[in-house]
Amino acid sequence: MRVLIVDDSERLRQALRSGLDSMGLAVDVAADGQAALAFLDAGHYDVIVLDLLMPRLDGREVLRQIRRRGLDTRVLVLSALDGVEERVGRLDDGADDYLVKPFSFDELRARVLALGRRQHEQPVPVLEHHGLRLDTARRSASGPLGPIELGPKEYALLEVLVRHPGRVYSRAQLFEQLYSADSLASDKVIEVLVSTLRAKLARGGLEELIQTRRGFGYAAR
Repeated sequence: MRVLIVDDSERLRQALRSGLDSMGLAVDVAADGQAALAFLDAGHYDVIVLDLLMPRLDGREVLRQIRRRGLDTRVLVLSALDGVEERVGRLDDGADDYLVKPFSFDELRARVLALGRRQHEQPVPVLEHHGLRLDTARRSASGPLGPIELGPKEYALLEVLVRHPGRVYSRAQLFEQLYSADSLASDKVIEVLVSTLRAKLARGGLEELIQTRRGFGYAAR
């Protein structure tokens, strides 16, 4: 899941980035509305966490431009403005959810993941495939032999593949799904993740769940 955080508070941006990144999400941050639109010009995001009161271009106009462009990205407004008129107005503008500051990170995390499921048209949080069970709310996995302990990026990689079984993802495509735009890693890290993930799946009774299509990439069978 790719998430864009738009807020003029550097402290809040980095705190949210750290928290969501620790879950294996690919997180980019923007300090104002114009920077946010530049990120949207460059790539797709599943969820945007959007502040309203920002310099240069405020969140209200960013939200309007997102919907004028026809983007289906889910938008969670995160604002200290808690009036009913404000909340109704932003939902009318096309926001998918509204969370008032101050807030609990656990609640924000749950709302972001719920919006991500809606983005992928997944009404329930559990994915099941060939004996694998993924709980996308708890971000946990289990197989025929019991729970499978995965790191955040291993889990994220597995979820990307299992959401679209049979679809082949190149190394570059998987890297874009799992890492932020300013990551210092290279896409070769995907090969390492696939290797460790396969080993853990095999110990959980799920051998050959991930297939290599030589010259093309990886897919879940």
